Amino acid sequence: MGSILAYGDSNTWGLIPGTHKRYPWGVRWTSLVQEELKSTRVIEDGLCGRTTVFEDQLRPFRKGADVLPLALEGNYPLDGAIIMLGTNDCKTIFNASEHVIGLGLEKCLDELEKYLLPEQILVVAPISLGEDVWRPEKDPEFDSASVETSISLRDEYEKIAKRRGNRFLAASDYAVASDIDDEHMDENGHRALAGAVVQKLSEMNIA
Repeated sequence: MGSILAYGDSNTWGLIPGTHKRYPWGVRWTSLVQEELKSTRVIEDGLCGRTTVFEDQLRPFRKGADVLPLALEGNYPLDGAIIMLGTNDCKTIFNASEHVIGLGLEKCLDELEKYLLPEQILVVAPISLGEDVWRPEKDPEFDSASVETSISLRDEYEKIAKRRGNRFLAASDYAVASDIDDEHMDENGHRALAGAVVQKLSEMNIA
């Protein structure tokens, strides 16, 4: 049986919008991909608050590039990897442009490519933040500029993946943030993203 690492943040973990709870198996996109692949094991490695390279002083162990080597070594050998990070990098505390976030993504890709060929890695640009995500009842760690940066990640990530020889998918082409919190996917979004990921993995011949 082959193995694919799915490495991401709360939208990979499966956070239910407006709560601290997790969508169950059969709802979150990683589990739906697993059910379709059957002969390939999907290793779910999502963590709420995870960034590419930024250290969150309020929430330790969220710096994705630092933890990724442990996930890779612990789950080796792998046949492929899916990486979907960048949403939390848009928080105002990090004050990062899409270009800087892209550099953070590349640090993660550098680690992945120590174990995998570039074409075995699927870069997924995350969904865009909703325009009201910054409101006090939603997530005031973001602001209106965060929304624009999150939208810009699609093109930035696509350029990076093309240059490096990675495969690319934009989650925003298939799913949107729920109106409940303007940050996380609802059940329909998870289902749509799962279908797109399965199709892309099939094209990559790693599932």
